[in-house]
Amino acid sequence: MTAWCIVAKIKAKDGKAEDFVKAAKALSAAVNANEPGCLFYELHGTEDPLQFVFVERYESEDAMKAHRGYPHFKELGRAMGEFMDGPPEIMRLPQV
Repeated sequence: MTAWCIVAKIKAKDGKAEDFVKAAKALSAAVNANEPGCLFYELHGTEDPLQFVFVERYESEDAMKAHRGYPHFKELGRAMGEFMDGPPEIMRLPQV
């Protein structure tokens, strides 16, 4: 069983960084509380005040794939989306 790490780089709309962070923190809390296959799901800032990075780690590929199907991801991800300036850049990294 291979563990997976996801790095998702997301830019917030100008003037919407605080709203994005609030929604992203709610998503992070829901994922960490409700996804047993997720080892951690963390939001990080960058030197650019509009740029954020989610760092995620899943115990398996199945757990990583299941993440997008959870109701909390669909609901909170949609809420977070209105504050995003375009789609996220996502790197999927299998542990070697």
